[in-house]
Amino acid sequence: MKAVIAITATLILAGCASNGVVASRPSSCARPGSDQELALNLADDMANDGRLYASLANLEGLPEDLVQVRLRKARVLRLMGRNEAEPLYKSLLGTCLAADGEHGLGQLAAAKNDNASATEHLERAAKMAPTEGKIRNDLGVVYLNQHRIPEARFEFMTAMELRQADSLAALNMVTLLIYQDNWKQAAELASMAKLTPAQVADAQARAERIRGSATKTGTTQADRSNEVVDASSGAVK
Repeated sequence: MKAVIAITATLILAGCASNGVVASRPSSCARPGSDQELALNLADDMANDGRLYASLANLEGLPEDLVQVRLRKARVLRLMGRNEAEPLYKSLLGTCLAADGEHGLGQLAAAKNDNASATEHLERAAKMAPTEGKIRNDLGVVYLNQHRIPEARFEFMTAMELRQADSLAALNMVTLLIYQDNWKQAAELASMAKLTPAQVADAQARAERIRGSATKTGTTQADRSNEVVDASSGAVK
């Protein structure tokens, strides 16, 4: 699995890098033509490989009245940090891709550390597409950034069960557990999810940033950190 980490605020949002687009939607979208679908898939592949400008160039040759085109343009422009992403996401509201529009607006807000707005958009997205793990993960991220631990845990657990092959929610859950100083469960989950030592170290660093204090000194903290890293290291073959 290709893991892409994008830091928005302090945690990992599922759609902030090359993880494709959310498939869930409140109603069915008209299917693009075969040539258009091929071009959309090519644009997705390019974006996932980090070739954002090439992806955008391919999308510019497609009709913008297709919501699938607008969604992908919005995603690429967001990854570029371009302001044009927001109106494109807004144009999806009220369409068959309304959940994706709310999701994208939530990601934009989270990137600006506007947790209140991000929460509103992502909660609406989750109501429209409750089985979309990426949305549930991102909502959990925003909750954790606000120290809303029970809500964050619920969203991460939901995302983990919905997308069992994706370790992103598990990585965020490890961050939450370390934030709570629950090193034993963090080690167990890191091992089960086959997280690398580097991923666990990143989770620890993010937990410290959320906690709002400098990394603790002393052997106890170091020993606990090594316990989690060792557990994850043993799970990676």
